[in-house]
Amino acid sequence: MSLRCPDLPFLPGYTFNPNIGRTKFNMDPKFDFIGKGNRALKEKVKPNMFGPLTDKYPSIYPRGECIELPGWIAFDKQILCFDAYFQETLQEVKGSPFQIRKVKIYLFLEDGTIQVIEPKVENSGISQGTLISRQRIRFPAPMDDNFYDIIDFNIGREVELYGRVFKITNCDRFTRTFLNRCGIFVPDPSVVPTDPYMEIRAHERDAMQAKKPSRTIDTLGKFLKYDKKVLNFKGYWDDQNTEFGYIHLLEIRYYLADDTIEVKELQSESGGEPGFTFLRRAKLPKVYKELPTPGFDTNYTVLNVLGSALTSRRYIVDPLNCGVANVQYYTDRDLSIGAVLNCYGRKIVLTDCDRYTKAYYADKYGTSSFKPLPMLGTKKEERIIPAPKDRELPPWNGFGTHEDSAQNCITVEPKPPLKDIKKFLTYDRIGLDSHILRFEARMKSKIPENCNRIFIISFYLNDDTMSVFEVGRRNSGFQSSSFFARNQVLLPGQNLYTSKPPLYYTPQHMFIGATLIINNFEFILIDADEYASRFMELNAGQYPKANIKLIMEKVKEKLKPIYKDFVAENIPTETPVISYEKLRSKLCQIMGSDFTEHEMITIARAFSATCYKERYDRSKIRALALTELKRYLWDDLDRLREYFLQRDADRTGKLSKQECYTILRGCRLPFDKQLLERIFEVIQKDEQCNLYYEDILNFLDRNYCPMPDVPPINIKYDLWWGSEKTPKAGSLIDWCQFNKYLDLEDTFKEVIEENTLKALEQNS
Repeated sequence: MSLRCPDLPFLPGYTFNPNIGRTKFNMDPKFDFIGKGNRALKEKVKPNMFGPLTDKYPSIYPRGECIELPGWIAFDKQILCFDAYFQETLQEVKGSPFQIRKVKIYLFLEDGTIQVIEPKVENSGISQGTLISRQRIRFPAPMDDNFYDIIDFNIGREVELYGRVFKITNCDRFTRTFLNRCGIFVPDPSVVPTDPYMEIRAHERDAMQAKKPSRTIDTLGKFLKYDKKVLNFKGYWDDQNTEFGYIHLLEIRYYLADDTIEVKELQSESGGEPGFTFLRRAKLPKVYKELPTPGFDTNYTVLNVLGSALTSRRYIVDPLNCGVANVQYYTDRDLSIGAVLNCYGRKIVLTDCDRYTKAYYADKYGTSSFKPLPMLGTKKEERIIPAPKDRELPPWNGFGTHEDSAQNCITVEPKPPLKDIKKFLTYDRIGLDSHILRFEARMKSKIPENCNRIFIISFYLNDDTMSVFEVGRRNSGFQSSSFFARNQVLLPGQNLYTSKPPLYYTPQHMFIGATLIINNFEFILIDADEYASRFMELNAGQYPKANIKLIMEKVKEKLKPIYKDFVAENIPTETPVISYEKLRSKLCQIMGSDFTEHEMITIARAFSATCYKERYDRSKIRALALTELKRYLWDDLDRLREYFLQRDADRTGKLSKQECYTILRGCRLPFDKQLLERIFEVIQKDEQCNLYYEDILNFLDRNYCPMPDVPPINIKYDLWWGSEKTPKAGSLIDWCQFNKYLDLEDTFKEVIEENTLKALEQNS
């Protein structure tokens, strides 16, 4: 068995092996019980085998009456506790030169260490807790060679710890008993002097918390008397003056126990939910100005709340109740058949009541007349539904867009402006049908260099936005770039800071000859691409400038009085055609400023007599297509034929342009969109413009009418409509077709006969 010295702590290096120097290792046997009923031989243990290492004894016990133990064991967890205070000088508080701070001094007997702790006081304004951590403390100089001990602490004494003087006023019971057993006299507790600073704070706190009489109203007697007694009325609220409004049939309940009113809506002809709570149970004020704030109807006026914890909050209450409004609420004396209640701005008319209500009013107020009132306007033929009023919004303030500002005024929760999804889906890109109108424009400016600049203005039909792109010419000083990003453009000359939504450019404003103002730049549209002209002609009902019927009606009305002279001056002699410039000059003189360039182009396109050979015909387009297929090693005509047959379930041999486009894209043909568009133009079509897919297969087959390879070209540019250098359709106009459409043949024949007779007379 390993033994150790009891005066030394059980730490590494303080234990030793007792067998060192031992020569006798026999056991001193002893029989003892190990467990219940089990006897065994054990070794006797001799206490203090090697004798004590010190001759000191605990001082509180007489010699010979206690066992010999070291101090850290004999005085373990034994602490002397003293109450003390010290004065702290205050310089910034008027009337209080110092303040008293109470502390506790702990003296640990096991090692003579000292700890000073100041108990925390809530809302004290100073940091409290441990002032001096546990340690041995020396006497102040010049006696700093010794440490404070047990005999230096007692009631009434002053100790200086690190320059701060502590006055001991009291101790606990254990400390007093321990010092008395040691032979030290402990005086009675002394009184702690008053703190002038705390007196000032207590005086201010008493001044702030003024006393006031209790204003509680005892309503228990009224509650016990009228509990579960309710007055029931029937009434209505006429809401027909608002949009989608109707007459609300209501049930009004008045609770006598606490003078509260509850209103519920009954089943009505409009299909409202039965039992819907119109007004939840509460006191109803007679005069309604605004919604009551929290605590409006309380008996006390709270000025401020002090404290953060829930258990230690303090309230500052106004003792005079300044600003308390005298609110009058509806009571039972205000309710009767025919009475009108102001329910927060809604007028409720009482029309009838139940039997209990009639008995209550007859008993209390002596009322005997309870004739019900008829319900106003309950029949559909009696109702007058006003016309819906447009919502009037505040004027735009210049921040954000008009749509964002209007949407924020309509709803409290910010939401993005609503888009016309139906219009977007109708005019979104569908294959090669882009629904984008492109126009060529020139800038009108006082600077000569700007007048020669070329712009492409694109108008997007799906959201009425436009973009401007500048086409730079060589040595012009301007490069090809985006001039105006895609966005809606406001019409000029309108007041923006109004409540009405602004007006933007629409497709009807886009025509050749029109003047557009975009970001204070003035543009004149001088031309349009083939897609824009064709799209506007196909949708002539929406674009009057491209409606040949309306244009010719205007021309006919102007030419009726002078048609004879007009035909006589402009009738062709050699060929039945007339030039575009000649007819334009005559019509502009007759029609005046109301006649636009786009209308003249529409006439020229409708009665065109121009025939020209395109730069890329069917054979050249096929050669380009076969060259592209050979460059990209594409040869999968069999699968392409299968796809065409799969789409053509009825075996008609033809498909729509969109279906052919989808199939060719799905088979990964290495064709650009411009080349595909040109291929579809030269493929054979039926009357409904459906494509014969057998012609497409022969068109892409190298073995069918082989063609030589051609050098590659810039397909995006050379096949673009703007790269055509040939004269445009309409440079020559068919004079006969133009006059035939005017339907003035009688006058036309007379002029022809006169010209013929004149020619014969001259020849004779």
